[in-house]
Amino acid sequence: MLSEWFRLLQKRSDVLLQTTWEHLQLSLLSLLIAVLIALPLGVWLTRRQRVAEPVIGVTAVLQTIPSLALLGFMIPLIGIGKTPAVIALTAYALLPILRNTYTGIREVDPALIEAATGMGMSSPRRLVKVELPLAMPVIMAGVRTAMVLIVGTATLAALIGAGGLGDLILTGIQRADNGYILLGAIPAALLALFFDGVLRLTEKRSQVASFKPILVMVAVAALVALAPLLATGTGGDLVIGGKLGAEPEILIHMYKILIEEETDLKVKLKPDLGGTDFLFKALQKKDIDLYPEFTGTAITSLLKEEAVGTDRDQVYRQAAEGMKKKYDMVLLEPMAYNNTYALAVKKETADKYNLHTISDLKSHAADLMAGFTFEFKDRSDGYRGIRKKYKFTLPRIRTMDAGLRSKAIQSGDVDLIDAYSTDGYMIEYNLVALKDDKNLFPPYQGAPLMRQETLVKHPELEKALNRLAGRITEEEMQRMNHRVDFKDEDPARVAREFLKKKGLID
Repeated sequence: MLSEWFRLLQKRSDVLLQTTWEHLQLSLLSLLIAVLIALPLGVWLTRRQRVAEPVIGVTAVLQTIPSLALLGFMIPLIGIGKTPAVIALTAYALLPILRNTYTGIREVDPALIEAATGMGMSSPRRLVKVELPLAMPVIMAGVRTAMVLIVGTATLAALIGAGGLGDLILTGIQRADNGYILLGAIPAALLALFFDGVLRLTEKRSQVASFKPILVMVAVAALVALAPLLATGTGGDLVIGGKLGAEPEILIHMYKILIEEETDLKVKLKPDLGGTDFLFKALQKKDIDLYPEFTGTAITSLLKEEAVGTDRDQVYRQAAEGMKKKYDMVLLEPMAYNNTYALAVKKETADKYNLHTISDLKSHAADLMAGFTFEFKDRSDGYRGIRKKYKFTLPRIRTMDAGLRSKAIQSGDVDLIDAYSTDGYMIEYNLVALKDDKNLFPPYQGAPLMRQETLVKHPELEKALNRLAGRITEEEMQRMNHRVDFKDEDPARVAREFLKKKGLID
């Protein structure tokens, strides 16, 4: 496992440096804001003790909210990117700093405070000269705890486009690649240890030289955290988002290449932004301008309807007309391949139980352990639809992240998974897709989805992106996904090679 990490460390050193720098900035900015809020508030509460516990209790409640849920709440309110991530991380860091500040000052020996007052010190001067210096070890312990919390939780911020080491961890989970997971996790752990050590050293130095080391540390942290605001670089004219996984990342690179080849627009990409709900909320919030969506998903998840049938043209028209009417959004012409849901098993499992269709599962439901994604288990065109249309249930189901299911079936932890027909693991693990003999799954053809106002502002997008209409077969998409997921090829390079091969670019 460590050999995989060293191999990737050499191969992806540029990406590691970039994501580490992003993680560093995100963490420091969140800590600085938390300190600026919690430290003065903690001091004020020592003078207003009747409201102290209720206020501290509110920060404790914030910390009980699951981090992923808190990030999800931020999207419809604020959008995606670093701003909601910093707000969420700051909320998590408030409790240890606030509680330790309050406790540290409250535990200062009353005799010392009385002596300082007797010497004629005012309350502010007594705070600076006596209370804060004596409480500093307790306060710094809270700051150190908050820093560790921030560094760890910040890895999840990648789900809403905030960057950082979480990008590498998510890539590893999606590809079931331990090397990538370690490439992100080990530096995150080292960062936490580094910050803890720096804060510990600053605390010791402050005991000798008063607050000067702390002020120097704050100044350096502020410069690092605010560096992006001082940069002069500009973003693109358009922001294209993508769901988690190799396929969306390949597609958004194709979109970028075609748009920049055909128009004067500059494109910025935000891959790995989570599932359908995250992306669609980001599109509504105008944090992104377009993303690749699938016709079946648009109907079932966004329009909350049932597909009119299994004819691809009819389903596309239903999706396009529905998105225009309900959300004033445009779904451009779809590509050729159908990335439909499928239930997949190993070939030896299919042979053992004579499985060819989904209906065949009914007789062997009790013998099989299913591994389904959280989304599939709760979709009307997923497991809920299977129970209704095929009239059977699977008594043993494990829910898991999409990136883990292929590893789970390969290792034998599960026997049956929900799969996408174009995923690369279908090739890698020689999986068999069971025929949907009762036509539960509607067609899932990918197409660019954008707001109508975006197309009105940039009408040239339609011609550029529709060059992919009717292109890319299921076999071609499956091979491209396999190259990215299992051969660790660059999605941008894979996308460009395909477009060149098809004569879509020079």
